[in-house]
Amino acid sequence: MEKKKVNADSEIWRKNLAPLSGTSRDGLPLSENRAPAPDIAPWVARLVSAKATNDPDMIIACGMCNDLVYTRYIFNGRWTAVTADGHGIYRNEVLQFGQHSKYMPLTCTGDIMSAGFGLRAGAFRALTGRTSDTIVDRIERADIFGLRQDDLADIFCADLSPAEWNLAMEEALRRFIDKAQPELPDPISTAFEIQAFRDPSRQLNDFAEEHGIGLRKLERVVRRDFGITPKKVMRRARALDLAAQLCKVADDAEEEEMMLRYFDQSHFIRDFASFFGVTPQQFRAHPRPLLAITLEQRQARRLEELSRIVPGKNLPWRDNSASKA
Repeated sequence: MEKKKVNADSEIWRKNLAPLSGTSRDGLPLSENRAPAPDIAPWVARLVSAKATNDPDMIIACGMCNDLVYTRYIFNGRWTAVTADGHGIYRNEVLQFGQHSKYMPLTCTGDIMSAGFGLRAGAFRALTGRTSDTIVDRIERADIFGLRQDDLADIFCADLSPAEWNLAMEEALRRFIDKAQPELPDPISTAFEIQAFRDPSRQLNDFAEEHGIGLRKLERVVRRDFGITPKKVMRRARALDLAAQLCKVADDAEEEEMMLRYFDQSHFIRDFASFFGVTPQQFRAHPRPLLAITLEQRQARRLEELSRIVPGKNLPWRDNSASKA
């Protein structure tokens, strides 16, 4: 019965959603995402643009769980989210998404069209003067670091491709960073970000000792630049890696390694449910097209950062025969 329901839901998405920025092997939409140019890479983690046409009356009920602070310009759709500040409605505007301490419910009615970028840990503070803990689980209306609102309609329109949106975003960021001359993110935060990719089960004492700091300083730096505790950053990384496996936007060869991060099945279920509000079995029972977009670009970035894949090459979970706009 459950399998029939999963198949029925998947068929609804395939029938109504037309991906134009990448497709999973299951036919769900993905994003056009890539690493930024080297000159802005110390601050910018990922350029991400998503484009998929949809029935204008169809509501996609899903969510997201970010491990970066994101700025996104959303257009051609009506979006809602349940944030730490309550229920929000968004349309044709620039939004600043904080990192998440848990899954954030999100809906989109109509086309999925957004262009944005994720900042490395500590870069939000370097570029804005604010610490990440001020925006955890929140969405704020913002600007795109130097791009005027009037510029947005010309640059980010349905006539251009997601690859072109990413180029425009990259240029805007380059101009802003050249003018602002921000300090570099704290190297402790940068190293901790990579550690969460490489082995999120590593003991915090070992990481602190390797970097010549105490646990108290690690706690202070991570709270400032991630918005949550070091322990929760690592727990979230484990949950996001497994969620990507369940959404089939991860390297299948890593699945066993990721499961070994948990003591046993009950530990896995309990930890996963603490972030997503459902068990892994319940999570798997429904397609999650909006969450899959976020999880997929995180996995692409993770594997590139760990030098496990070559940037720009075919990803194992993608339908590489699908055409792009």
